[in-house]
Amino acid sequence: MKIILTHEVSGLGVAGDVVDVKDGYARNYLVPRGFAIRWTKGGEQDVAQIRRARKIREIATIEQANEIKGQLEAAKVKLAVRAGDAGRLFGSVTQADIASAIKAAGGPDVDKRRVEVAAPIKTLGAHQVSVRLHADVVAKLGVEVIAA
Repeated sequence: MKIILTHEVSGLGVAGDVVDVKDGYARNYLVPRGFAIRWTKGGEQDVAQIRRARKIREIATIEQANEIKGQLEAAKVKLAVRAGDAGRLFGSVTQADIASAIKAAGGPDVDKRRVEVAAPIKTLGAHQVSVRLHADVVAKLGVEVIAA
């Protein structure tokens, strides 16, 4: 099935790309979550609009991405969440929570879709997350989750 990506999907492409994927992957995962729309001839106009919006949000150069990477890795990010007695969280820490914690710690404004968490964060303590700033630049960031 031919689809138009509306968001960046790891291993598949970036917003505005037209890609072929298996029917089930598109119907059951990408389209319901808003990561893609079905390709149509009229959808080509949408592609141009998505690419323009991406160009505005995108970090233009590798130098700029490396500068932001330095700011991110220097930031001390602490996130206060509700937790039980054993150190387990009520729920989990989301990418949006991490992006807002980075901003609150004095770091740069990061889009939540660029934050990548290897496994769901459901315990207190220090955790590693990645922020994909550019196709070639990934910042490794330590996030300390503390009880509120």
